Amino acid sequence: MLVHVGHESSRVANYVLWHSQKDPVTPMQLLKLAYLCHGWMLGLCGRPLLSDRVEAWQYGPVVPKIYHQFKKYKGAFISEVPGVKPSGFSPDEESIMDQVWEQYGHLTGPQLSTLTHQSGTPWDITIRVRGQGSTIPNDLIEQHYRALTEART
Repeated sequence: MLVHVGHESSRVANYVLWHSQKDPVTPMQLLKLAYLCHGWMLGLCGRPLLSDRVEAWQYGPVVPKIYHQFKKYKGAFISEVPGVKPSGFSPDEESIMDQVWEQYGHLTGPQLSTLTHQSGTPWDITIRVRGQGSTIPNDLIEQHYRALTEART
């Protein structure tokens, strides 16, 4: 059986940033969009998009590697945007990342943070059970996004 371990978070971040050529994003937006890509990948396909851990921080789910790579921008728009579409993703992965951009890419960082902070989300459960800074388990993320998928059908 093939085990899917996901991609290095900077590759996923670059794919999201490639979408942001016309609509720039802040680090907060990038963090939440990468998380949403990961969540929907787990919920729809049962496999992770990210190989790096997601942690429950004060303002929502955060991939520490992405945070540290782009924190120098603070609240400003990220200017390091790939001019060419990043490769090495499966058609399913690209489709999910494209759909996440279409669905959520227009939202501000605070709006995305509010979305991922709702009661019963993986972030909320992890903060309450394990505390701030804890890793949000992929199985919890998968259950949440699978339930959202089933609620839509």
